[in-house]
Amino acid sequence: MATKAVLTISSKNYGAWALRGWLMARFSGLDFDEHVIPPDDAAMKAEILLLSSSMLVPALQHNGMKVWDTLAIGEYLHEIKPKAGLLPADIKARAHCRAVCGEMHSGFSAMRGSLPMNLKAHFKGFKVWSRAQSDIDRVVAIWRECLQAYGGPYLFGAKPCMADAMYAPVVTRFRTYDVALDAECAAYCARIMALPAMQEWVAAAMQEPDEIDELEAEF
Repeated sequence: MATKAVLTISSKNYGAWALRGWLMARFSGLDFDEHVIPPDDAAMKAEILLLSSSMLVPALQHNGMKVWDTLAIGEYLHEIKPKAGLLPADIKARAHCRAVCGEMHSGFSAMRGSLPMNLKAHFKGFKVWSRAQSDIDRVVAIWRECLQAYGGPYLFGAKPCMADAMYAPVVTRFRTYDVALDAECAAYCARIMALPAMQEWVAAAMQEPDEIDELEAEF
């Protein structure tokens, strides 16, 4: 008999990669339990503070297998739940989706380092430096391209998919650091934040103790 899936995640306030994996699991419809590692765990700090090139959190245990790395989790979920639409049905759209997911996975280091995820915080008038702004400009260009190509309301059409999960932490960063957006991208951010799964995650983050001092500084 198959055992229930377990998703190991880190902080809900600070854990951008954890949020991505968690959203993918939710979007797929997989029934899973959460295992949250404590804030002093080395793997959690490595993920949140961008100290490791090999992220072992989040990790999904399912049917005797362990899958880590967010992209691998997404691909695995697509294989076991193909009707959930984590990846588009059309081959060209699917390749495009994988490309923008891969770009988020491997890039945008200046933005991720300068604007760490912190759901509880709000830095009004935050000064964004040029390298991070270049990353922001590229994210916005990806969003516009996808929304216009596939008609919205999500990046690849009518329902959220792997790409929306990959960029959801960026949505929270833009809100935390008061990043100015055009009307189309601002509306997209509002749609992501309104998702029931996002609202559940944010509500849990608000209840989390503040225990990661390195991320409480206003940069």
